Amino acid sequence: MKEIIAQLQTGVHTSSPDETEALARRFATVLPANSVLALYGDLGAGKSTFVRGLARAWGITQPITSPTYNLLHCYEGERQLLHLDAYRLDKPDDAEALLIEDLRQEPWMLAIEWPEHVPDYWLTEAWKLNLSLDTGGRFIQLAPGK
Repeated sequence: MKEIIAQLQTGVHTSSPDETEALARRFATVLPANSVLALYGDLGAGKSTFVRGLARAWGITQPITSPTYNLLHCYEGERQLLHLDAYRLDKPDDAEALLIEDLRQEPWMLAIEWPEHVPDYWLTEAWKLNLSLDTGGRFIQLAPGK
């Protein structure tokens, strides 16, 4: 399944939410436990849809929605999924007040939408995924370095 990393580094076009979720399910099989996934992209680029695919891969069946107003959702499955939407954080230090490190239970994954709003050190070892609207769907690409 390491070919999914190579495919994502090149970039993958998906034409539906189901395809985006399926891609995320495949990616979930190679993501190491206890890691961070930074999801970059404009509104409507498919970030929460991608997170939903990760959740399904880890046996999480409850509804997965963008935590825009709550900022953080925690889901339990084969892996704990912490889903942070940092869009409404005014400054990176505001993320510290969420005490995410106190909520984590191994194995975990922290998926961060709008990672430009969290402290830089949260992202030093993060997997970075860029999602963008593309003709007829989405274009999803893993940033170099992972």
